[in-house]
Amino acid sequence: MKLPFAGRLLAVAVLAAASATLPLSQAFAADAAAKPKVGLVMKSLANEFFRTMEDGAKDYQKAHTADFDLISNGIKNETDTTAQIDIVNQMIVSKVNAIVIAPADSKAMVSVIKKAKDAGIVVINIDNQLDAGVLKSKGIEVPFVGPDNRKGARLVGEYLAKQLKTGDEVGIIEGVSTTTNAQMRTAGFTDAMKAADMKIVSVQSGDWEIDKGNAVASAMLNEYPNLKALLAGNDSMALGAVSAVRSAGKAGKVQVVGYDNINAIKPMLQDGRVLATADQFAARQAVFGIETALKIIKGEKVDSKDGVIETPVELVLKK
Repeated sequence: MKLPFAGRLLAVAVLAAASATLPLSQAFAADAAAKPKVGLVMKSLANEFFRTMEDGAKDYQKAHTADFDLISNGIKNETDTTAQIDIVNQMIVSKVNAIVIAPADSKAMVSVIKKAKDAGIVVINIDNQLDAGVLKSKGIEVPFVGPDNRKGARLVGEYLAKQLKTGDEVGIIEGVSTTTNAQMRTAGFTDAMKAADMKIVSVQSGDWEIDKGNAVASAMLNEYPNLKALLAGNDSMALGAVSAVRSAGKAGKVQVVGYDNINAIKPMLQDGRVLATADQFAARQAVFGIETALKIIKGEKVDSKDGVIETPVELVLKK
C-alpha cells in the first residue's frame, strides 16, 4: 500500500530519528562496558578491621562512581579458605576487570588467583602478602599493596620493651600461622624482644579472633605465672588478652599490646588496659589496592619495589 505524501514524510522522519540515535546508544553501551568492575575480596567481616576496610572502599567508590563499579564480599571467619576460594570463582564468573584480595591463606589462595589472572583479570594483593615461593611456582606475579608488618610490630614491641625489665617473660599471640602478615608481625615482636633481652616463653596462634586470643592468653598466664606482657598480632586477640588478664587478677601487672588500631581498642589505650597498637589505616587499605588496580587497567605506570607498594604504618599510644 502506498502511503500519502504526509505519511511518507512522517515515516522518513521516524527512520531518520532512529538512525541518528543508534550511534549514541552504541556509544553509551561502549562507555558502560569500558567502566571497570572491581571485585573486593575480604577476610572475616566479623572483624572490625575488615569491616572498616570494606566501608572505606565503598565510600571511595561512591565518590568515584563514574570511574568504576565495586562488588564486595567476605568470609565469616579468618580461616575459611574454601569459602574465599568460592568468592574468587564467583568474581571470575562475573567477569570483573580486577580483583583486590586480602587472602585468608598466603599459600592456599594462589591457585584460584592464577585462575583469575589466566582469565585476564588484574589481581592486587592487600593486607596479607601471598607466598612468594608459591607465586613463583605458579609462574605468576601479583603486586602487594600494604604496610611492612614486621616494621609495625617492631615499633609496638620496642615501645613495650621500654616499660619492662631485662629478662622479663613475655608471650606472643600470633594470628593464623599460615599467613604472611601473622608471621611478619611475630617476627617484628621477636626482633624487639630479643634486642631488649626479654625472654619469649611462648608463641601460640589465636587465629586473629577474640575468643581464641582469650583462650591462648589464659593458658599462657596459667602456665607462666611470671609473665609480664602479651603481644597480640591484632587488636581482636588483644581484646581477648585483656579479658584474660582481668580474669586472672593481673590487671596492671601484665601489659598487653596489639596491632590494627580498631575502634574497640581505643578506650583501652586511654585507660591503660592496652599499652600500644599499630595503625595501618584500615579505611584506606582496600582503597590503596583499588587505586593500583585502576592504574594497571588504564595502562599507567605503577611504582613498586620488588613487587611491593608499601603503605604507612604508625605506632599508636595513649593520647
